[in-house]
Amino acid sequence: MKIVTWNVNGIRARAGEVAQWVSREQPDVICLQEIKASPEHIPQEISALPEYWSFWHGHKGYSGVSMLLRRETFPGRPHFSHPEFDHETRIVSARAGDFEVASIYVPNGGKDFQAKLKFLEAMERHAAQAQERGTRLVLCGDLNVAREERDVHPTLRKPDQIGQTPHERALLERIIARGLADLLRKFAPDDDRLFTWWAPWRNLKQKNIGWRLDFVLASERIPAASCKSFREFGTSDHAPVQAVIDPGPLVYQPAPEPEKTAEPEKPPVGQLTLI
Repeated sequence: MKIVTWNVNGIRARAGEVAQWVSREQPDVICLQEIKASPEHIPQEISALPEYWSFWHGHKGYSGVSMLLRRETFPGRPHFSHPEFDHETRIVSARAGDFEVASIYVPNGGKDFQAKLKFLEAMERHAAQAQERGTRLVLCGDLNVAREERDVHPTLRKPDQIGQTPHERALLERIIARGLADLLRKFAPDDDRLFTWWAPWRNLKQKNIGWRLDFVLASERIPAASCKSFREFGTSDHAPVQAVIDPGPLVYQPAPEPEKTAEPEKPPVGQLTLI
């Protein structure tokens, strides 16, 4: 199973690039963050790809996440849901039996640091509950925390800066300790320039002067074959991160199809609709 996570920083600006990635890589799971658009404003070229179950969870101009799951891999509609701590369209999860994958966009914390800490604490409880149930969990997304000092370029390290503070890092470690593996680091244990986000100025992306903020955290019970960051792809300030795992056959009862909202009847030609 090929899983990609990508903070696109605006899906309307990056729709063509997402479509290009789908065509090029044929991923089984696509997790997007910071889509900054409500479902009805998702560009048509990717809003309902026929090969995928699609779920778009966002609103205009801020935050938002989505998930697309390949129908060939997930033969019935998965169960999409949002944990109770999702207050700003920041997380959507999909369950297929004992397998669960989530697309997550953790608050930056610049405007409300305490809200960020509470979100991370809630994520840890969610991971703990999954562990207790025996759920094979994969958490994907922009977690807005650099896990270690080396996950920030030396010229950008500031221990009191949000995203690098000991408290945030400790919370991230508590999440990972719930039976999860940091796949990007697992497959590049000695890479001290393993970054996924670059400030959009002074050619920092081209120079690879950035932070590692994007993760695929997978249950240690799930075999993994690879995980890589693709700095050269796309125009977002984040890179896609793609992992290959082997969860085995997915056995589950498909979720019912959502009810379609009936379109209002059109008035006869020449007649105005009464409002």
